[in-house]
Amino acid sequence: ILAMALKALFGIPMSVGYVICAIAVIPIVTHGITFISKFQVGTQPLWLALQCLALFAVAYFEADNLSHWMSYPGLESTGNSQIEHTNNGFDLLRFGAAASILFAMTAQIGEQVDYLRFLPPKEETPTLRWWTALIVAGPGWIFIGIIKMLVGSFLAYLAFSRGASIEIATDPTQMYQAVFNYVTHSPTASLILAGIMVIISQMKINVTNAYAGSIAWSNFFSRLTHNHPGRVVWLVFNVAIALLLMELGIYRALESILGMFAIIAISWLGRFANQQIHWA
Repeated sequence: ILAMALKALFGIPMSVGYVICAIAVIPIVTHGITFISKFQVGTQPLWLALQCLALFAVAYFEADNLSHWMSYPGLESTGNSQIEHTNNGFDLLRFGAAASILFAMTAQIGEQVDYLRFLPPKEETPTLRWWTALIVAGPGWIFIGIIKMLVGSFLAYLAFSRGASIEIATDPTQMYQAVFNYVTHSPTASLILAGIMVIISQMKINVTNAYAGSIAWSNFFSRLTHNHPGRVVWLVFNVAIALLLMELGIYRALESILGMFAIIAISWLGRFANQQIHWA
């Protein structure tokens, strides 16, 4: 997504964009969670301003389309073309495809644990404040995820309803450019605003993922080999694997990968929950 934003803004080829995105993450993450937290807080005002502006524009200019979105039947893919899906009955395959995306996202809530580790001791913090932070930044994050997915679905519907292809409709830069165009009435200005918001959003995500991945690799190999060369080594290792996968075209197979990941993740969570119930 970040590479697509760079391509839209500067015309940088995707393969080169992947390298730039990978390199940009490393200096931030090498400074540790304290610097990452400063980066997250420092970019938050601009990100929130752009996000709220986009949501306001959608709510104001496209409110009449909410009912059409809720009854939208979807698209059928026929070769290189798309036609509107006309079956108004329950479609088990489509339900399963949608559920697999939701299940895959559910497991990612666990990434919030990386930040919850830095909660101050419960004894030194007001009880209400401590529990609020724990719930909102932990399991409560699913509600924020729901809002994001619903908004993304609505933006995709708006793109589809205007004849956009799947490739364009699923590109956040393209979607938000259309949204910001309501405000600026300038394709160039709307593209710049969309590009800035997507770049900030993806960098906020990427540094967290890179940090979490380096910790996971470090813990795994330290237990396996009883050797710890340093977290920076595993950071570079983790980013290198991500870069290699993107250069090999894993993004094109993302739908199938998310489906498989959803089955594994939900099976593991179900087994874990069943074990907890058995112990209780």
